[in-house]
Amino acid sequence: HIMPAATHYAVDPLDKEAASLTDEDKARILGGEACMWSEYVTPENIDSRIWPRAAAIAERLWSPQNVKDVSDMYDRLAYVSLELESLGLTHRSSYPPMLRRLAGDHPTEPVGVLADMVEPVKFYARGQTAKYTSFTPMNRLVDTARPESDAARRFTQMVDNALASRANLKPLAQSLREVLTRLRENDARLRPILAGSFLLKEAAPVSENLAAAAAVGLQALGYLESGQRPADTWRKESAELLARAWKPQAEVLIMIVPAIKKLVDATGQ
Repeated sequence: HIMPAATHYAVDPLDKEAASLTDEDKARILGGEACMWSEYVTPENIDSRIWPRAAAIAERLWSPQNVKDVSDMYDRLAYVSLELESLGLTHRSSYPPMLRRLAGDHPTEPVGVLADMVEPVKFYARGQTAKYTSFTPMNRLVDTARPESDAARRFTQMVDNALASRANLKPLAQSLREVLTRLRENDARLRPILAGSFLLKEAAPVSENLAAAAAVGLQALGYLESGQRPADTWRKESAELLARAWKPQAEVLIMIVPAIKKLVDATGQ
């Protein structure tokens, strides 16, 4: 279902409805499972769809119920990911060749900037937008993008930290500005590649929306730093732009849009 590790980490076989079971009935619960549906995977990207998130599921199943620190889980998951790669799994090593295929004869770095910020659509949305058969090639941006964008998650955490207290804003503002500026400028760098790659052409609106959303984020950051309250029309137009950017295109989602919306919303507080 392409959900983040945090979602899986929150699933406890003894929580919610099961919490009301008797101790005798709870003892009959053997554990849980993680299913990998194979409609949209190939030997090239299947490891990226399973790992390292399956490690988060495993830890949830063998851990005490009070072990629920999601931030700590992600810190440790990064090390587990490296360990899994050293054992021969390809969830990380398959990514660069897939980016090179999308880029063709062009540099892969602008393609990677875009791919790092998107995720495939969730649950069964993919099958509702296009017709797939067992002969459909899995070689597009949606097949290349990882199930969870670590870059978007880190950006969201920075935004949350910055907005937790206005005193935190200035130390983090420069880092946020660097990320947003890079994303805003990436569309221009990506256009020659989009024009020459039949695999990537469909992602042109995604790139444009990412750049537009980043530009809005920079404007919001400027308002927050200056302490000025923007006009209501700007906030309304920005919210509408972000709503459009959040809609799936090319079967991917731009994962920093909700965090940028937080910045825009904060300008009116």
